[in-house]
Amino acid sequence: MDAPTMLQLVRHGEQGSVVELALDRPGSLNAISTAFAEEITAATARLAADPTVRAVVVTSTGDRAFCVGADLKERNGFTDAQMMDHRLTTRLAYRGVLDLPVPAVAAVEGFALGGGMEIALSCDLVVAGEGATVGLPEVGVGVIPGGGGTQLLTRRVGWSRAASMIFTGARLTAAEGAALGVLDEVVPAGTARERALEIAARIAANSPVAVRNAKKAMRLGMGTDLASGLEIEDACWRATAFSGDRREGVAAFAEKRTPNWPGR
Repeated sequence: MDAPTMLQLVRHGEQGSVVELALDRPGSLNAISTAFAEEITAATARLAADPTVRAVVVTSTGDRAFCVGADLKERNGFTDAQMMDHRLTTRLAYRGVLDLPVPAVAAVEGFALGGGMEIALSCDLVVAGEGATVGLPEVGVGVIPGGGGTQLLTRRVGWSRAASMIFTGARLTAAEGAALGVLDEVVPAGTARERALEIAARIAANSPVAVRNAKKAMRLGMGTDLASGLEIEDACWRATAFSGDRREGVAAFAEKRTPNWPGR
C-alpha cells in the first residue's frame, strides 16, 4: 500500500499546462517534515523535467496556513547527525521550487512563516490574501532562515528591510508585507489561489521557449555585473530567436491569429 501523499498536483487549462502544487498536510499546517520535504523535492523534479508544464502555482489545501515552516516537533528529538541529514533533505526541497525552469506563483492564505515564507520567496511572484501573516521568525528559536530566506528576501526588498524582518523575527500582515515589497499582490481573503491561477494562465498563453529563457536570463544575470548580464541575455535571446516558437509567433502575428506554440 502506498504511503499517503502530502501533496496534490492538479492540471489546469485546456492543455493542462498550468500545474497547481498544493501543500496538503493540514493537520500540521503544512509544517515541513523530512518526508514532506522529500515529496516536494520529487514533485518539483518531475515538474522541471516535464516540457508540457508552462507555469506552476504553489498553494495550500487549507486556508489556515500556506505553510508554517519546519516541523519543530519532529526536530525536537533529533541528534546532531539527524539534524544534518534533515538539513540536506530540506535544502533540496527549497531548491526544487527555486530551480523550476518555468515561472512559479505562490498563493498565500493564512500563515506563511519560516520555511513556508521561503517556499513563497522561492517562487517568482507571491500573491496573498489580505488575511495572510508572513515572516521569517527563525532567530526566535535559535536558528536562521535556511531555505534561502537570507538571500532571497534581501534580493527582493534590499538589505535594511530584510534585516528588519530577519533580525526581529517580525510577523507582518499582508498589507505590511506588500508595503515592504515582500508580497507582489494582495487580494481579498480566500481569492489568492484564484488570482495566482489567473496569472499563471496568462503566462502559459505565451511562448514556452521565450518564457523559460526569459526566466533563465533573469536568474543567471541577477547577481552579475551589467556587462556579464547582457551577455547572458544575448545567449538566451539566441536560444529563443532561432526556435520554432519564434517562427510560429511571427507567423501568427502576420496572420492575425492565436499562436500554436510548438514549444521547441
